[in-house]
This record gives sequence, C-alpha cells and structure tokens, in this order.
Amino acid sequence: MQEHTHDHDHDHGHDHDHDHGADETAPHAPPQPDEKIHSYYQVLGLALKELLVEKGVITPDEIRKAIEFRDSITPATGAKIVARAWTDPAYKARLLADGSEAIREFGLDMGGTHLVVVENTPQTHNVIVCTLCSCYPRNVLGLPPSWYKQREYRARVVREPRAVLAEFGTQLPGNVEVRVHDSTADMRYLVLPMQPKGTEGKSAEQLEALISRDSMIGVALPSAG
Repeated sequence: MQEHTHDHDHDHGHDHDHDHGADETAPHAPPQPDEKIHSYYQVLGLALKELLVEKGVITPDEIRKAIEFRDSITPATGAKIVARAWTDPAYKARLLADGSEAIREFGLDMGGTHLVVVENTPQTHNVIVCTLCSCYPRNVLGLPPSWYKQREYRARVVREPRAVLAEFGTQLPGNVEVRVHDSTADMRYLVLPMQPKGTEGKSAEQLEALISRDSMIGVALPSAG
C-alpha cells in the first residue's frame, strides 16, 4: 500500500477565509460585525466593489443575487451530482472526464477554477485537502467545515491520512491505497464515493440522502441507508 500526495509548491491566490476574529475567552467582548477591523484585502475588496458599482460595471442588485446564489449552494447540491453519477453511467463518464463541464448540467459554474472529480474504488480511496489555506469546491459543496480549514487537519492528513480517517470513523482495509489531493488556487477536487452495496435499486432521490458532505471530501463513507 502506498499513500500519495500532490506537489505542495503552488500559489493560493484566493479562498483565504481563515478566522481572524477576537478571542471570545478574552476579558473584553468581541467587536460587533459593524465594528470589525477589516484586513487590507477586505478593504481593497470593498473599495473595488464600490468602484465597480460607481462605474456602472455591476449593480448592487446583481451583487445581492450573486451572494444569495452562493449561499444557496449546500452539500445537498453535491449529493445530487454524485447520485446522478451513480445512476447514470454516461453522466459519470462526463463527470470524471471534465468535472467543470459536467456540473453545468446542474446550472453550476466553477468560474476561473477547474473541478477534478476523483473516484473511489475498491482499490483506491481519495481524500481532499488544501495544505496552504482553505481552497474548497464551494461551487458544489458550499462553505467548508471549520475542521477543513484548521492547520492540524491540513498538515496531518498529508502525513498520516489513515490516522486522520480513523478519527472520522473511517477504517480502510490495508490493501486500499489512500491518495491525498491538494487543492490549488485554480483547481478544486471532489470525491466521487463508492455507492454502498445493496442500494443499487434505489432512485437518485433516495440515494441523495445517503451522501454526506464528508464523503465528498473523502474523510467518510456514504451511508448504506
């Protein structure tokens, strides 16, 4: 059994959403949202947004709709994609060949990033991580869980993936190869988990309930129902 990791020498140009808020255990109450001191890049982003609105490039209503659309994306969206792949071999082939193009069939767009879908098999189990920040397939799964952004997960899943998987309750046979995929500024990964045995006759809608966010990150297995 071999455990592989991708080259970590890459530039993460965005998706840096680490928490830099006040420590709630501090004697002073944390600042309210409107009192928060913004970072240089937050201020720059706000200034850019105001300039684009002022120049008529985009309207506040378009910005609002874009934010609402992003907020509407949850792991349930990813579950629909996986269930479709389980029940439609032709779609599965398209998804594995070009994830960015295949998810357009669900009205999703990866924008300037590319989606790579990696398939779990009886011989191979895939896990995704972003070792330098928190790049994540938000266009498919929504916001990342807090543990995905923590330094401990980002470092340990590369060094000792089986130990990390075990902490999530995922025990794999020794002959299964574990592959860790490191996201980059222009590439995101989505795990296509194996369909649980005994669920072959279920509809796509029934299968969606078996597919968790964690199984699409690769730290868990889908439920057998």
